[in-house]
Amino acid sequence: MSIWPQDIEEKAYSLIHDFTARGLMVATAESCTGGMIAGALTEIPGSSSVIDRGFVTYSNEAKMQMIGVSSETLAAHGAVSRETAIEMAKGALDGSSADVSIAVTGVAGPGGGSVEKPVGLVHLAAARRDGQMFHRKMRYGDIGRQGVRLATLRTALEMLVEAGR
Repeated sequence: MSIWPQDIEEKAYSLIHDFTARGLMVATAESCTGGMIAGALTEIPGSSSVIDRGFVTYSNEAKMQMIGVSSETLAAHGAVSRETAIEMAKGALDGSSADVSIAVTGVAGPGGGSVEKPVGLVHLAAARRDGQMFHRKMRYGDIGRQGVRLATLRTALEMLVEAGR
């Protein structure tokens, strides 16, 4: 029995089997989800042929040290921004053997939100080795910490499928 809701398990299963058939590898760079994307994917038997590695970069220091997010980007735009998510996705590719990466950074709550960056705001970015980049700015709303994290996981899996095409 999976620890994930059925729809997430089904999306992860489909992605793992599709990427296995096509020989694609994935890297994750996660902040607000704290490793949930990698966890959902590795729940699927056979995921070792698809998952290269995952970076949990919750702090700004980890974002800079582990995946090369620039201090200038963080100072100018903050951790929860399009620019940071894109640098995270690029950094995950640069620091791995993956073909596709997914990165997420956001405000899961219950605190930590502001007028400019409310609880439920999440930036997601997916990158491919050919340089193609995908970005989504999601405003899930204040649906609870678990709700924001699960919604982010669902969007991240959709973006991985899109980026893997």
